[in-house]
Amino acid sequence: MKRREEGFTLVELLMVVAIIGILASMAITSVLRARLAANEASAIGSLRTITSGQVVYSATCAGGNYAIDLTVLRANPPLSPIPFLPPDLTTAAVTQKSGFRFTLAPSLGSAPGLVSDCNANPTQNGYIATGVPTSFGMSGNRSFATMSPTNVIWQTFSAIPPAEPFGAPSQVLQ
Repeated sequence: MKRREEGFTLVELLMVVAIIGILASMAITSVLRARLAANEASAIGSLRTITSGQVVYSATCAGGNYAIDLTVLRANPPLSPIPFLPPDLTTAAVTQKSGFRFTLAPSLGSAPGLVSDCNANPTQNGYIATGVPTSFGMSGNRSFATMSPTNVIWQTFSAIPPAEPFGAPSQVLQ
């Protein structure tokens, strides 16, 4: 009787494992790029939300002025049960969300408001909001900023947010 051997050789198995490894490394790179893009899109959306919250706050509660930090915007407007900003952006003066760190501060040349807001908090007549990656290159490759009164979002391709007054090397995002 002749004995027949069937199956794969060691070389064939090693080739299959190598091909799977190459495909997996390409997939991981794509997933990391997609995560960076998603984090940056979330940061841009968060800055838009902060801007909208500041505009509503200014019009309804602060007499044309703005909040001094993010925690002030967790309060409700008069006669509304909905806060100016959602809780995920108002947990502290510096808030982390989707791989970015967000801050709200007085802009250069701004002054304290002459009156307090409807919740007895101090106000200011200008603000700058920034979003910076918590781990540059891992959670994002760009930093963002916006300020009153234009509310235009600026970007830099660094771990440092665009500086006031906005201009080169910062670029207008939207």
